[in-house]
Amino acid sequence: MAQLARCSGVLITLVAVALGVTASLAGAAEPHPRPTPKVAVIGNRGTIAGVSRTKVSFDDYQAGKLPVSRLVGDLRPEVNRIADVTTQQFGDKDSNDYTIPEYRRLTAAVDHALKFNDGVVVTTGTDTMEEFAYWLDLTVRSDKPVVLTGSMRPWTVIGSDAPANLYNAIHLAASGRTTCFGTVAMLNDQIHAAREVRKSDTLRLNAFTSGSSGELGVIDQNHIRVDRAPARVERCGKPAWKTPFDLDRMGRRALPKVDIAYSYQGAGPQAVKAFADAGAAGIVTAGTGAGGLSPAMTEARDDAVKNGVVMVSASRTGSGAVYDPHVRGVIGAQDLTPQKARLLLLLSLATTHNEQRIQTWFHTFGTGQFTARH
Repeated sequence: MAQLARCSGVLITLVAVALGVTASLAGAAEPHPRPTPKVAVIGNRGTIAGVSRTKVSFDDYQAGKLPVSRLVGDLRPEVNRIADVTTQQFGDKDSNDYTIPEYRRLTAAVDHALKFNDGVVVTTGTDTMEEFAYWLDLTVRSDKPVVLTGSMRPWTVIGSDAPANLYNAIHLAASGRTTCFGTVAMLNDQIHAAREVRKSDTLRLNAFTSGSSGELGVIDQNHIRVDRAPARVERCGKPAWKTPFDLDRMGRRALPKVDIAYSYQGAGPQAVKAFADAGAAGIVTAGTGAGGLSPAMTEARDDAVKNGVVMVSASRTGSGAVYDPHVRGVIGAQDLTPQKARLLLLLSLATTHNEQRIQTWFHTFGTGQFTARH
């Protein structure tokens, strides 16, 4: 019944989005007051936990110095009005330093926290936040809200975006509005789907976008506006909502090695060849335009395929799709960025060696909107 209730809530949200209306429930009598939502905040350092040299050291600071308990503590009593918040310090590294085994432990930590809470917020550095988010989107088994947040300025400078981002992320997780959405990112008042979000600026506060797909919605103080939803909400409450990537079933074995080779004018074969020789099970190429490669890189790719390496063709442009090139052993990344295509390929190769099945998963998880009925 609880699952049905959650799915009904998502359905109501989607109907409202489709019709462009907001149902007002003001004045509706409730037999009992709603229990305060429980939200766990899992900290991974980053700029959001940074300490600046002065109040105006916007770019000159030490990241990850403040524990997540201190960050949440600074937001009380305001945060107590929206949720019963607990904290857990998961890591103390720069976001670039996390390894795939640590990603696996983070998934386990999030799923464990969701057994006892209504939602989870994960704080992390923004440099690789899009990868953190997409990894969790693919691997977390619970359909409860998972919200990632961080900041472009440290906690201690004037005009920092850090406190507002953390408060809004907790607010969003507590609301339940992204139940069955998978993982989302919340920064700069904007809600982004993990599959689509990308960092597009090195320093600006509005550094995160969702490309041509656009944001899922926004938070305006007390108002959470959801304008669209990821495609997976169609399967809310069904076994098919979960991805095939169950880390528990994969056991303790190391996950396959997958690398990214960047293409450019006159690119040689060395990168692809070196990755293949080093034991890569898969390689993603960040090609020009719609996945184009230099002649030498194309030849190296074809040789790698002959030796059993699965290749995925993505674009370095940061927007647009790369479709299947109809070359044996090469899969189109659809509109996934190279870094997200790498994670999907890595998890796919850990689950199956069937190229057609992996290709189907790229078609499924590489598209972000509802499937049209024909």
